[in-house]
Amino acid sequence: MNSWLVVNGIAAWLLPPGCLLLLAAFAGWHRRKHPRAATALLTLSLGALWLLSTPWVAQTLVRYIEPAPTDPLQAPPAQAIIVLGGGQYFHAPEYASDTVNEATLARLRYAAYLRQKTGKPVLVSGGSPQGSRHSEALVMKAVLENEFRTPVAWTESTSNNTLENARASRALLAPLGIDRVYVVTHAWHMLRAQRQFAEAGFDVVPASTHYVTHFRLTLLDFLPRADALRRSSDFCHEVLGLLWYRIKSAG
Repeated sequence: MNSWLVVNGIAAWLLPPGCLLLLAAFAGWHRRKHPRAATALLTLSLGALWLLSTPWVAQTLVRYIEPAPTDPLQAPPAQAIIVLGGGQYFHAPEYASDTVNEATLARLRYAAYLRQKTGKPVLVSGGSPQGSRHSEALVMKAVLENEFRTPVAWTESTSNNTLENARASRALLAPLGIDRVYVVTHAWHMLRAQRQFAEAGFDVVPASTHYVTHFRLTLLDFLPRADALRRSSDFCHEVLGLLWYRIKSAG
């Protein structure tokens, strides 16, 4: 079985809403023998689901793992730009092919901006974790070159996670003497990405995009929304990923 499917299948039950559904199911299973404890667990699971589904809580959590906003163009220049894949939009009917999803598109847009400002060569990194015919890197290259008119110097199509992104990119660039790089990814993902690329041997200039921002606080920020739950899940995913990498490093 595809290891990516196994890892993400397990993660689905460790992250919200899966873990909260499991907690609610556990409470329901024991409601007859332990009614008070079951009621408390059910209240806890539903309350947590509500809170994690509110924009205010989700944004507050994500800000804890976002680095302070910095302008990579003000740092000493790097030698190359590395863009990390964030997923695909499979079988896009309007394009009659696979293309990038919204997350990856946001990263490519910022990478194109950096390429325009710095003139540094671009490496796109992302494999085919779900077994698709086109790797993330290939569809990223197509979008950058055809839609953003941004040339891609290297295509890294073997990696299926952030750790592999870093190691495979290092294998491509180290023989060329490229050590200092701009790493482009979402702000909520940058802490983990920066650590992995630094451990792989890179001198990393963080190039974060898509910070959590909002216009003003309103009552709607305390009402549940599906996109807020997704953001809370991203936070939990990153915390779990950081913990896992720390355990592996210690081992």
